[in-house]
Amino acid sequence: MNRYGMDSIRGFRNKMRYWMSARDIYDSIQLMVAIAFALGITPFLVRKNAEGVLSMEQSGYGFVNAISRWLLLAYCYVHVNFNDESLIGYFMINHVSQISTRAHDIGGIIAAIFTFIMPLLQRKDLRKSVNTMVQVDKKLDSLRSPVNFNSVKGQVILVVSLVVAYDLIIITTYLVCLSQMEVYASWQLTFILVYELLVISVTICMFCLMTRTVQRRTTCLHRVLKNLAHQWDNRSLKAVTQKQRSLQCLDSFSMYTIVTKDPAEIIQESMEIHHLICEAAATANKYFTYQLLTIISIAFLIIVFDAYYVLETLLGKSKRESKFKTVEFVTFFSCQMILYLIAIISIVEGSNRAIKKSEKTGGIVHSLMNKTKSAEVKEKLQQFSMQLMHLKISFTAAGLFNIDRTLYFTISGALTTYLIILLQFTSNSPNNGYGSGYPCCENYNNITNHTL
Repeated sequence: MNRYGMDSIRGFRNKMRYWMSARDIYDSIQLMVAIAFALGITPFLVRKNAEGVLSMEQSGYGFVNAISRWLLLAYCYVHVNFNDESLIGYFMINHVSQISTRAHDIGGIIAAIFTFIMPLLQRKDLRKSVNTMVQVDKKLDSLRSPVNFNSVKGQVILVVSLVVAYDLIIITTYLVCLSQMEVYASWQLTFILVYELLVISVTICMFCLMTRTVQRRTTCLHRVLKNLAHQWDNRSLKAVTQKQRSLQCLDSFSMYTIVTKDPAEIIQESMEIHHLICEAAATANKYFTYQLLTIISIAFLIIVFDAYYVLETLLGKSKRESKFKTVEFVTFFSCQMILYLIAIISIVEGSNRAIKKSEKTGGIVHSLMNKTKSAEVKEKLQQFSMQLMHLKISFTAAGLFNIDRTLYFTISGALTTYLIILLQFTSNSPNNGYGSGYPCCENYNNITNHTL
């Protein structure tokens, strides 16, 4: 029995080790692509050909799935509009809530188009970006700085698990709060609430996966250049024989190995790798640009109105008694606001890390330029420096604004301005419109009507 149990444990470990292992970029992103395919975000699947080689192939069912999901969302939005249904409408009816409802409906329809239709039209950009990364991986492998695909797959599994757990917590919180407030929304409105959350989460994960891919390849490129600088510092680049070039450093704990190519050739290949990384980043940004613009715009609108609802409820509670449960109401809209804040932070930080990592390449190149004695190598490094000046990694939202940490300042300034305007607009209104109105407001309206 013990032996059988040990064999079962070993077999389970071997299966887990095989499942966690990855040989190339396709194997490492297979799980994320499959989830996006299931949700209708992308028509691609990672498949094996007859020779057992993995590649990203589009599926006819992927097109049908994406279009059907968009039609289902369109039907849900039409239904809730015809029935004049909205989440905030269950609690308050005023000018601000009506504007926020219409803005969310319009934004949701636009988001559905850019999330499901645009990826179908720009599907070639995603495959081109991944194929370009495959070329980068081959060149890095030839320079003895390969990518650890097992680590990539492990991180993908970890991120997917955390996102699924977080989405389940948020959805559960939503449903519990609505139940406690005795709000029973239609299945169409509930489907919009849940499905938008899932689609936005997976889209952000895919974008962060691509930015992380760019960052990881840039790190491998830096390793190649630092390896070269380390050997120059130790005066190990001499006229050695071919046998000596294939040997590793005597220090078995060193991360550096003696390169097998001429330094000028290494610099040339590094330039080609940097060019391919920038091309892959630009192509990925072209694929995600409208999706990012839509997500950030909708997130900003939801954050503004949710912050207004929370502040108006908390500030107005001392003056009047609300007809709904304040704790559940504040919890619901605070969770929604925090969720979209995290969405913006994830997009910005993923982009910013890739940009900052690429900016460090210039310092490494100029450090090599100061150390080299060879005129040929120095000329190559000068060419590399010029390439870094004219070819940079950047991510934008349809070219309207850059996706980096400066976006925090822009959003916070706009958020503060709009909140002040909305709060002043409500405070100047004779009836803030909670439910069917409060007694004081009803008396005011009655006096006004009798006077007229």
